[in-house]
Amino acid sequence: MVSTLGEATFRDAEFPDDPYPGARPGHSFHHLDGAGWRLSPDAAAPSGWRAGAADLDDVLAEAGTEPLSARWPVLAYGSNACPSKITWLREELGLEGPVVALTARCTGLSAVWASGVRARDGQRPAVLVSAPGVVEHHAVWLATAAQRQVLDVCEGRGERYRLVRLHGPERIELETGRAADVLAYGALGAIRRPLLVDGRFVPCSALGQQDARDLTGTPADSDGLTCTEIPGEPSPPAAPPVV
Repeated sequence: MVSTLGEATFRDAEFPDDPYPGARPGHSFHHLDGAGWRLSPDAAAPSGWRAGAADLDDVLAEAGTEPLSARWPVLAYGSNACPSKITWLREELGLEGPVVALTARCTGLSAVWASGVRARDGQRPAVLVSAPGVVEHHAVWLATAAQRQVLDVCEGRGERYRLVRLHGPERIELETGRAADVLAYGALGAIRRPLLVDGRFVPCSALGQQDARDLTGTPADSDGLTCTEIPGEPSPPAAPPVV
């Protein structure tokens, strides 16, 4: 793995996960064993992406895991884009294999503060809402089936969050083009519904964790997302995740 990828671009220590949502690289990356490698789009590469000089699918094959075309695109708008959080998922929930996280320009969507706080540390998490006209930059995991199941556990699927497929006027664009059939974790339980303060959502980009923990308001009735909830396992991707 190291001989194919070369020297790591960064280590976890450069991107701590506290306070929530943690720090994240400003570029697409491949993550494994507490380190990350910058990914670059390349139309000449079979997968469309390179890690150093190597085609990303070759790197994934060397690691014995699925190529990009067999992975689910999952929007990471909170701490799951933070390298140290990814390592926490490995250590605490058994996440395995390389994580592929691609930068994403999201139009019509916003990460806002939720109405409740996390039980394990009292920090306020993010939740996704529809936000016409808003542009934010987040990440898209291209996740294997096993990795997505770990995310189900982490997000408390069926209790705190629901798994949805986004569709409608909102757009999620990667460096290589528009992402199709993107999955996301939307609000479900009352403590993860979007917080309304004076009748308005509070974007995570507008207020840091220290101030967010002191917010008071009411849970919104809806996140406004144009989406379809997935009751069981999502169908395998029918096509590559970018059109």
